[in-house]
Amino acid sequence: MHVLNLGILAHVDAGKTSLTERLLHSVGVIDELGSVDAGSTRTDTLALERQRGITIKSAVVSFRIDDVTVNLIDTPGHPDFIAEVERALCVLDGAVLVVSAVEGVQAQTRILMRTLRRLRIPTLVFVNKIDRRGARDEGVLRELTERLAARVVPMGSVTGPGTAAAAFTAVEPALEPAVEVLADHDDALLSAYVDGVVTPERVREALLDQTRCAFVHPVYFGSATTGAGVPELVAGIAELLPGADGDRDGPPSGTVFKVERGPAGEKIAYVRLFSGVLRVRDRVPLGGGDGRGRGEDAGRVTAISVFDQGTDVRQEEVAAGRIARLWGLVDARVGDCLGEPRDERRRFFAPPTLETVVVPGPGADRRSLHLALTRLAEQDPLIGLRHDEVRRETSVSLYGEVQKEVLQATLAEDHGLAVDFRETTPLCVERPVGVGAAAEFIKKDANPFLATVGLRVEPAPAGSGVRFGLEVELGSMPYAFFKAVEDSVRETLGQGLHGWQVTDCAVAMTHCGYWPRQSHAHQGFDKSMSSTGYDFRGLTPLVLAEALRRAGTRVHEPMHRFRVEAPADTLGALLPVLAGLRAVPRTTDVRGARCVLEGAVPAARVHGLEQRIPALTRGEGEWESGFDHYAPVVDGTLPERPRTDHNPLHREEYLLRVTGRVAN
Repeated sequence: MHVLNLGILAHVDAGKTSLTERLLHSVGVIDELGSVDAGSTRTDTLALERQRGITIKSAVVSFRIDDVTVNLIDTPGHPDFIAEVERALCVLDGAVLVVSAVEGVQAQTRILMRTLRRLRIPTLVFVNKIDRRGARDEGVLRELTERLAARVVPMGSVTGPGTAAAAFTAVEPALEPAVEVLADHDDALLSAYVDGVVTPERVREALLDQTRCAFVHPVYFGSATTGAGVPELVAGIAELLPGADGDRDGPPSGTVFKVERGPAGEKIAYVRLFSGVLRVRDRVPLGGGDGRGRGEDAGRVTAISVFDQGTDVRQEEVAAGRIARLWGLVDARVGDCLGEPRDERRRFFAPPTLETVVVPGPGADRRSLHLALTRLAEQDPLIGLRHDEVRRETSVSLYGEVQKEVLQATLAEDHGLAVDFRETTPLCVERPVGVGAAAEFIKKDANPFLATVGLRVEPAPAGSGVRFGLEVELGSMPYAFFKAVEDSVRETLGQGLHGWQVTDCAVAMTHCGYWPRQSHAHQGFDKSMSSTGYDFRGLTPLVLAEALRRAGTRVHEPMHRFRVEAPADTLGALLPVLAGLRAVPRTTDVRGARCVLEGAVPAARVHGLEQRIPALTRGEGEWESGFDHYAPVVDGTLPERPRTDHNPLHREEYLLRVTGRVAN
């Protein structure tokens, strides 16, 4: 039995969830089709998903095609839930990208296809809604080629597009167009075609090889509503997409891509196992998804369920290639590597660039709100929580306004908590401007800690994050003290001189020193004469804050790249509005009656622009945007972020909070 872990991806409203229902119906998993409008679909299980008619959380459902077991992952289409798509991509063997035959290639379609191609995930394209008025076949094929820059091969022809009788007939790809697409990666095929000896079988073989290498994308047409083209798509999934590979005899290694809570509040981890076998009662270590590795024991696996024929069944083990739900891993987090580390696919989408403060409504208990938000962040690691104990506030990071609405509804429906939000603000970062160094020594200069720490901070290339290194001998003091310094450095860099996270910097430890464990005669350990991890954790923020002060930092705001395609005669109305919202067009391309503008705009202005584009373009404009880079803040007041730590920038205040006294 072969296994295929398949993702369904699409722009919102392209019919992705409806196609999932039709696939399950066509293979006999369900007897009756669910409806997105009626809220009765198999994969949209959340009440909020059923109400809004959109997918918010990834869902897994399994079915069989002959001897292939397909684990189908239905993913969200709305850009605000791109983190869910990101997790699904980590575990996929292949994908189906759904495109509407009416709307064609849309903004999210472009983002998804670029990512699928970059990750070399074999992908079939299903052009849905051929039965709708305005459906196009040849026009959509041109858009796939021109707007997605994708090599596509149509797998049949459409009759009666735009009518209820629209149908798709699968045929062997026409030799000349297929060879034209496939020859870029197959010189032998081109030579055979020139010599007149190429055969349909040879073309089919090349199509199979190049599809599985993600060089080309077979295209099927159909309708999730009528079922047209779905049997042909099912056959293509089984034939053209590669099955899961993995060494059953190797050490257990997998990725946690989803975490949820069961009816009794127990944690359930969704895991794709890449190698080995995992059994009930096994103990496995966890590694952080950030690549640094936590090295923690995740606990003992108490139960396993594996997806099969539309449901999940309890089993005693799960083998390489399968997706399973695991109970007992109480410390598991989304993105964790389970068991042996592997070369993880890195983050594909940018982190959220917006932030808002959650305001408890009447009767909302702050402690219950804190617990509910913590659990939501546990299930979604890109929802960053920031607690301010002084102001008794909690901030959350977001992708957009729709995500904020969903968070509000989730807290109300699942936790009985009414909340509101303050105005959404951009999530800035700080970067060092120059080089700064500082050091404090044991029993010198009013240092109350039994530790010596010296640090140097300097800029690093954009996108490099934080690097920590040693310029002292590793054996010069216990490793636990070095670890305490590194952990404190990373934590302290969460709030720079202006309160924003400090990134793209290199921190080196230049001085170290400690007092070894000491005791009085006939007595035990004397803490007042011996260094502990507390001393290094307490001193490091002071030293790092001073080094940052000497280096200086600059606040950078998130910038989105944007692309607007609109009627050319609306350009005059568009440009002043873009300028007023600090958007900077970089290129303007007039293509007949249409124009395409590309440029950069501050993240804080994106939502406002999205709302104004329809009116400015008579409803014919297409807007696409996504995080691109951080740029120095140059206009207006420099944004400051309230601190939530003990504020090492103010020595007396810090020491009073940490030690309960001010050093003399």
